[in-house]
Amino acid sequence: MGDNLSKILYVIPTPIGNLKDITLRAIEVLKSVDLIIAEDTRNSKKLLSHYEINVPIKSYHMYNEHTKVNFFIDKLLNGEKIALISDAGTPSISDPGFLIIREAIKNKIKVECLPGATALIPAIVSSGLSTERFVFEGFLPSKKGRKSRIKSLLTEKRTIIFYESPHKIIKTLNELKKYFGDRRKISISREMTKIFEETFRGNLEDSILYFENKKLKGEFVICLSGTPRKENELE
Repeated sequence: MGDNLSKILYVIPTPIGNLKDITLRAIEVLKSVDLIIAEDTRNSKKLLSHYEINVPIKSYHMYNEHTKVNFFIDKLLNGEKIALISDAGTPSISDPGFLIIREAIKNKIKVECLPGATALIPAIVSSGLSTERFVFEGFLPSKKGRKSRIKSLLTEKRTIIFYESPHKIIKTLNELKKYFGDRRKISISREMTKIFEETFRGNLEDSILYFENKKLKGEFVICLSGTPRKENELE
């Protein structure tokens, strides 16, 4: 058990847009490991090249993680230091990572997660909605369980955070409007840390009118205000 504590899996947050949003420590660790495993090696090589990080890199994503996890665990057990990164943000937050972290812990391998970029925190901080308490829902289910997931949040008092893709944002906003009402307050951020970063603040009805006539690019972070207390009092 004690020997395995010298074996380390590093979990490294990467920039969500602006390449400068990476910590000095993250760069230092990435240069020091034996292997980097990444969601999309083509995307990650741009970041690694920018910081002159010349470390071998292999793919680890949602389509191969179940078949490759033991391969990487064996490497860790054999003394290799591995860094896990995703395309953007912190691994395992709506990205691959949970499985290998769980297996590393089972095998008494040290897991060290560095602090760093994630889209949900700057989105809620700049939303103007309550940050005292919030709940992160990530991406809604594509089909099965989607309606029930939304309905389960109808009495949620905390600010609710979702991730959404450009081709589903209008559909999602219309579904939220159907269940939460057109006047529910919302903040929607996209292209965060990039040149065309923008945040819409208003209500659900106006957000649909705003985005349905725009050319939509980039990932979206939706911050939806919780159920007002006065609505609960009417139940």
